[in-house]
Amino acid sequence: MSHKKDSNTFKGISWPALVPGILVKRYKRFLADVKLNDGKIVTAHCPNTGSMTGCCESGRPVYLSLHDNPKRKFKFTWELIEMPTSLVGVNTLIPNRLVSESIKADAVPELTGYEMVAREVKIGAHSRIDLALTARNRNPCYVEIKNCTLVENHVASFPDAVTSRGLKHIIELQAMMDTGCRCVMFYFIQRMDAAVFKPADHIDPKYGGGLRSAVKSGLEILAYDVAIDLNGIKLNRKIPYDL
Repeated sequence: MSHKKDSNTFKGISWPALVPGILVKRYKRFLADVKLNDGKIVTAHCPNTGSMTGCCESGRPVYLSLHDNPKRKFKFTWELIEMPTSLVGVNTLIPNRLVSESIKADAVPELTGYEMVAREVKIGAHSRIDLALTARNRNPCYVEIKNCTLVENHVASFPDAVTSRGLKHIIELQAMMDTGCRCVMFYFIQRMDAAVFKPADHIDPKYGGGLRSAVKSGLEILAYDVAIDLNGIKLNRKIPYDL
């Protein structure tokens, strides 16, 4: 059984010590050159495989974590970028960890009452789902988490590039719903300047169509933004969605 925490005292995730700099450029998806305050240019690992549309402008302030692991080729990891209306978290390892810990702490009202929270659970022959929530006398609840960093005119959108993998996840959740399971698509808006969430039909209309179809079949949508600063990050507000 998972160990419950007090949702009123759950502080989220703290950053390691952050090193400020200016983004020179992001390239090869996993790399970013950053100019530190002393003028030195370092290459940092970019823990984000997406297009990062709207949050990878050269010349913007960024913040890196430093890792003293001799096995690492790049000692720095890019954690945050400062955009005009919000700090933005770029590390895609954060959403699953933070949502999981928040659910365990009863800090997500829509997902309370489950005894176990398991991550990276196998479903079907070849797929995994981000979270599986289980409890006695309740059907399982499967949660797929999507990191959302694209915000334009206070509208958060997903995806920021065409995603056949994302559409596959919707289809897989529909199959799980057919067996009587509860399924939730959780859009983790890793910034603070969104007022509403919408699927990015202008980028990937097939994804938007698939999402709307799944919602009609019972798929639930949760969209949350975060409170984020140079100390840490935690879930903040439930954001309304518009399909």
